[in-house]
Amino acid sequence: MRILVTGAAGFIGFHLSKRLLERGDRVVGVDNMNAYYDVRLKEARVELLRPSPAFELVRADLADRDAMEKLFASGRFDAIVNLAAQAGVRYSVQNPYTYVESNVVGFLNVLEGARRHGTGHLVFASTSSVYGLGTDLPYKESADTDHPISLYAATKKSNEVMAHSYAHLFGIPTTGLRFFTVYGPWGRPDMALFTFTRGILEGTAIPVFNEGRMVRDFTYIDDIVEGVVRVIDRPAPYRIFNIGNHQRVELMDYIHAFEVALGKKAKLELLPMQPGDVRATEADTTALHEATGFTPATPVEEGVRRFVKWYREYYKV
Repeated sequence: MRILVTGAAGFIGFHLSKRLLERGDRVVGVDNMNAYYDVRLKEARVELLRPSPAFELVRADLADRDAMEKLFASGRFDAIVNLAAQAGVRYSVQNPYTYVESNVVGFLNVLEGARRHGTGHLVFASTSSVYGLGTDLPYKESADTDHPISLYAATKKSNEVMAHSYAHLFGIPTTGLRFFTVYGPWGRPDMALFTFTRGILEGTAIPVFNEGRMVRDFTYIDDIVEGVVRVIDRPAPYRIFNIGNHQRVELMDYIHAFEVALGKKAKLELLPMQPGDVRATEADTTALHEATGFTPATPVEEGVRRFVKWYREYYKV
């Protein structure tokens, strides 16, 4: 298939593009290569994709309407996977306009491209953050998502309802995926696992929010990619799936996994809860399994070990 992957130089976009190329698809990747974090990491990811003659990178911003129209006019896509977005809950508190431009305006341009040019299955990334302060764990896709507590979550909720309207009006087969705390090699440097690894290696205190009383459903990148690939191949009129490891992991246990992988004890800086954060997440993945036969299952200890191995090799530490 000829597949459009937006955010192809990003964490999940890179891994997905690599997997699609390996199975024989043609990938047109789009990325604006912005400086939210070190562009050299994005360039390094792209360099690993370039050797494939089936990969093409288009440097463009999803919010650039003319550039997106030109992209969609270049030829029909058999599927679209929209992963490009301004990520991060805490960053959205200080930089709201960036989120609306990237996550709302940019996604509208993707929807319009799909409508005008007759593309195939549209798969897009949402987030567990849409569940807000919900306490009925594990989260089911049918749970209330009308009360997001961060602008990031609000923009992702808007993607879900925008996609629903386009699927209904124009018959675009559409699937939204609520990712749960994705981690692994080639991740974003602003993610906690980078902070933890760097701090433990350097012997500096690592920030631990809500004094460590946090629970997350940490999902390894390979499981995310497997779920996305299986969904791409199974179009439907409109649906939403959770993709998570369906496990509650205490933050302190997650930190302990890094201590074991690094062979060194962490120094902790216990801090209060940050605005927009939630205390606990856990995915119910029953619907994903019923539709695709797949359930993420990589243990946190194994995922952290793989990340630490990559970190040491990439940063030469």
